[in-house]
Amino acid sequence: MSQKIEDQINIVERALGERMITHALVVVRAWLNEIGEDNPYEQAYMEISTQYNALFEDWLTAEDPNREEKLDALTGDTYRLMDAVYVSIRLSRGLSPEMHGFNGQNPESVMHYFSSCVSFRKDDFMWLREAMNDESRASIALMAVASLAKNLRECFSEPAILTLIEGINASNKVVSEQCLANVLLLLAHYDVRIDFFPDIQAAFLDAISEDNSAFETLCAIVRATKVSLRDMLSKKEISFEDLPSELQDLLSMTGSENDVSGIASWVPGSENEYMSGIVQILPDTWVYDILVGEDRERQHVMEMLYLSIGRMDLVWGNTDRAEKWLIQRLRSNKATTMDYINYGHCLFLRGDRMMAYENYRQARSMCKSAKEFYTLFRPDRHQLVEHGIPVEQVYLIEDQLFNA
Repeated sequence: MSQKIEDQINIVERALGERMITHALVVVRAWLNEIGEDNPYEQAYMEISTQYNALFEDWLTAEDPNREEKLDALTGDTYRLMDAVYVSIRLSRGLSPEMHGFNGQNPESVMHYFSSCVSFRKDDFMWLREAMNDESRASIALMAVASLAKNLRECFSEPAILTLIEGINASNKVVSEQCLANVLLLLAHYDVRIDFFPDIQAAFLDAISEDNSAFETLCAIVRATKVSLRDMLSKKEISFEDLPSELQDLLSMTGSENDVSGIASWVPGSENEYMSGIVQILPDTWVYDILVGEDRERQHVMEMLYLSIGRMDLVWGNTDRAEKWLIQRLRSNKATTMDYINYGHCLFLRGDRMMAYENYRQARSMCKSAKEFYTLFRPDRHQLVEHGIPVEQVYLIEDQLFNA
């Protein structure tokens, strides 16, 4: 039985993230054997293997000042080969449909094609470029962009991401914002491999060079993890009139204008989980370094923004700042369970165990069960220990909070 493709992808991504090309090529070789002898990738595979072995032989005997640059380029080539072979494997295993074109006037056809196709043609990207810059087709372009971005999470495509980057400067503001948001999410999602795709880096930096909205969009992405759009739509907490005009047009085209909850059927149930995962890794990503970097004002904005959604990620090393913000939060009567937990963390780290416990107990009382509380508390165990709290004390606190 074939190894699960998700496991194979994880092996390749981890290997290439550390530039361990031989490890990655083992999986690629298995895929090529599965496709058969007449595959179109054999020559590229042999060239990469030969170049990598030669690079290693040179390293054994001589110092090459360009070795790191050559290794990065070769890693990028291996990623590209892997992506191309991965498409063929998905098609051969029946995991993706063989698709040939779509009806550009039909929203459902556009959405299905851009969310499912793994072997795009140049004409597809040309159509998307034209649609993104045509005011009369803005709604259908939005559908295509959202569908393509979702598709790219599973099946990386350099030309597709470059097309979305072009869309950041689309004439339609809503389409432009949608492209920017999705590009930021994709760059964070594929952070490690972006190091080996200089064309994507250059295109993104060029696209945002004349516009300062990328940082604001990054902030909006962090805020978006606090509320699940799917839940709001399903519970009808927002009406048709509350939605942006472009989304109203989109719903009208799909016949959902009388029932906003209908859009929830194509908002993925795991979207909030995906967004939370992105926010968790964001401070360590290339895109975060580009947009925030050493800018103290932006760092401060992001610290407070993370705190506002209940995350201490950026302030574990500066809990004094976190504590001041959290005190104001608790006084405002708007404090969440995580605010009490985070304030407890700050008190715990400065040695006030009694008040830390009281805040943890308040958070525990706001939860429906011990399981709900520990789901929020336990991810911070590691950070508490890293910043000087003995692990035995963390366990003691947890044990006392079981029935608190």
